[in-house]
Amino acid sequence: MFIQTEATPNPSTMKFIPGRVVLKEGTAFFKNKEKASDSPFALRLFNYENVKGVFFGTDFITITKKDDAKWDIIKPIILGLINEHYLSNDPTISDNNIEKNIKNNTGEDSDIVKKIKELIDTRVRPAVAMDGGDIIFENYKKGIVYLHMQGACSGCPSSTVTLKTGIENMLKHYIPEVTEVRQVAE
Repeated sequence: MFIQTEATPNPSTMKFIPGRVVLKEGTAFFKNKEKASDSPFALRLFNYENVKGVFFGTDFITITKKDDAKWDIIKPIILGLINEHYLSNDPTISDNNIEKNIKNNTGEDSDIVKKIKELIDTRVRPAVAMDGGDIIFENYKKGIVYLHMQGACSGCPSSTVTLKTGIENMLKHYIPEVTEVRQVAE
C-alpha cells in the first residue's frame, strides 16, 4: 500500500493520504486516546506515544504529533500503523457509534444559518481539507458565527488569520448580518 504524505500549515500536523476511503461521509476528530474509544483506527494510532491528535476525512488522515517528536523519526512508524489498520479490516469507527463521532451540518435552520452553512461547505471546507483540516459550524447568535476548527486547523499558528481575514471577511461580504467569527474550543 502506498500512502502519500503532505505537510500542512501546522508544523505539528501531517496529512496522510492512503488512497482508500477513510470515512464514507463527514469527519471525525479525536483530541486524545480517551475520546477515541469508539474508533479502532484512532486507538491504534494513539497507542503510539508520539500521537497527540487524530482527524479523519473522507480520504485522508491528519495526525498531530507531540511537541517534542520529530516527523522524520515518527512518520515511518505512523505509516506502518496506517498500513496495519487497513490490513486488519477493522472499521475506522465502530458502526454502532458512527453517528455520534461524525460531524455533519444537520437540523432546521434559519435562512441566515443556511447561507452560512452553504458558504462554509462549498468554499471553506474544501480549502481547509486540502490542508488536512476541517471547520464545522457550531452556532450563529447575534451576528456572531461560532466555528470548530479540527485536524490541522486546530492549534495551527495561521488559524486565527484564516478565521479572521479569510472566513470572517467572506461571510461578512455575502451575509451582512454577520459581524464576527469566533473559534469554539473543543
